[in-house]
Amino acid sequence: MPTVIEPKIISGNSNLRLSQAIAKRMSLYRGMSVGLVDARVERFNDQEIFVEVFENVRGEDMFILQSTSNPANDNLMELLIMSDALRRSSAARITAVIPYFGYARQDRRTKARTPITAKLVANMIAEAGIERVLTMDLHAAQIQGFFDMPVDNLYASPIFALDVLNQFKDMSDVMVVSPDVGGVARARELAKRIGAPLSIVDKRREKAGEVAEMTVIGEVAGKRCIIVDDICDTAGTLCKAAEVLMDHGATEVHAYITHGVLSGPAVERITKSVMKTLVITDSIQATEAVTSAPNIRIVPTAPMFAQAILNIWNGTSVSSLFETDTLGPIYEGIL
Repeated sequence: MPTVIEPKIISGNSNLRLSQAIAKRMSLYRGMSVGLVDARVERFNDQEIFVEVFENVRGEDMFILQSTSNPANDNLMELLIMSDALRRSSAARITAVIPYFGYARQDRRTKARTPITAKLVANMIAEAGIERVLTMDLHAAQIQGFFDMPVDNLYASPIFALDVLNQFKDMSDVMVVSPDVGGVARARELAKRIGAPLSIVDKRREKAGEVAEMTVIGEVAGKRCIIVDDICDTAGTLCKAAEVLMDHGATEVHAYITHGVLSGPAVERITKSVMKTLVITDSIQATEAVTSAPNIRIVPTAPMFAQAILNIWNGTSVSSLFETDTLGPIYEGIL
């Protein structure tokens, strides 16, 4: 078996922009060209997915870059089929880099006779020959335990903290807000990093997708509020939370969301909402409507993912990227 010299990265179709940005950042860090492995991922007339790898990958350390975002099923199948192609081509190790892990919201049984689809997806990933997963802001941290393999879960909060400190300057009137009780740990992490107090919007749902009532826990009057969450789908809850905060005396409302799913009427709602800005990452490839929205801004994750891939390949610490001293220089001049 030949000695592994360089990491090799291959991309599916879900987020080619991010894959190219990661390759570019890896080239910058290494001082040498790092490109995407030449391959084709296409569909037959009946929508069956076909993958062909044009480069030799025998004995190589392979990284598949693929978010399992909309269309989730197609992108998931691309990931699995690419892994099978690499495994049958004698790749030494296959790591799935999944910036947005789809099906993560189905992490437990909420009612009788319902599935735990996140566990099913974990099983499928393992069966496809993937030996390690690198992702960002899993909806539920316990999903890491669904895998019988190493899972590196990166966090957007260090990136958000750098951006907040750069954008807001004066932090004396900033308040971090969790949009529900379940997201308090995530919001607390950002609040701790920027030295801001924490508030909670407690919501009660009548059924999925509909919020019946919201209560603000904490004093937000006269504060510039930053709502922190991992996923924004239809933006109904987010926009309503922003309205409730303004009704309670907040001077401005901003939101920092890791994964901008932004389906259905989301972009229109956000554009018309009282929110001054919504900041998302590029873990999901943005549509034209998202990029042209006046109050939506995208922060890059490529610098963090590129460094994490190199750390995995080198066998060095990935958790070091959670520290501002380590991440700050990587993002210097970007945010």
